[in-house]
Amino acid sequence: MTFGSDLLQSCMKVDAPTELVLEYTRALMAFLLVHPQPARVLMVGLGGGSIVRYMQAHLPDTHLTVVEISPDVIDLRDEFDVPADGPTLSVVCADGARYMARTDLLPFDAILIDGFTAEGQPPALATPAFYRACRARLAPDGLLMINLHAAEPALSEHLKRLRKALGSGVFDQTVDDGDNQVVMAAAEPVWQALAADFQTRWTQLAEVHQSTLGSSAGRLERALVRRYPARLSE
Repeated sequence: MTFGSDLLQSCMKVDAPTELVLEYTRALMAFLLVHPQPARVLMVGLGGGSIVRYMQAHLPDTHLTVVEISPDVIDLRDEFDVPADGPTLSVVCADGARYMARTDLLPFDAILIDGFTAEGQPPALATPAFYRACRARLAPDGLLMINLHAAEPALSEHLKRLRKALGSGVFDQTVDDGDNQVVMAAAEPVWQALAADFQTRWTQLAEVHQSTLGSSAGRLERALVRRYPARLSE
């Protein structure tokens, strides 16, 4: 799936529709190291539904809410084998920034931001106010996962806004394919706890999730080692 540009927005293997093909989609699942069985996840941007298919197949008890601004994208869900709405899946046609500003939402264990147009990430999904709203919608130990384009100077500006809005608990990593940068944000105690217990959490993670995370988990562990060396040596 593309949105009128050379940027590949989504990709699906016809013979393995629940597999996450693009590296950035696999990296976005790193929240599983903290919440291997999340209760509630919110995602902004449906695209071709890769993460929806994956979560419905491998996290059947997790309630996933997907906010997609384009009715045309939602209309294509059958062509991309996106499951129908049900007890654990709700696809909502709405503006992601406005939806995130709602105060009647229950806290989420993870929020994934993957909203793009042909021009790139919509400005409304990259403002300090939006990032603060994301933080307000998270559970205390929740994680914010964002897919950004790696082009400068926009990337540095996004990261600056994120750190100003969310504090020091922001990590970013380049992915193996494409021009994406995955940003992960959480409260410092969340990262400290993960740093102290990384290998145990990794070995306890379901094999399918280990396969999915692959090299992105290694990058995150190395970033944690650099930031919290004492924690990892305890």
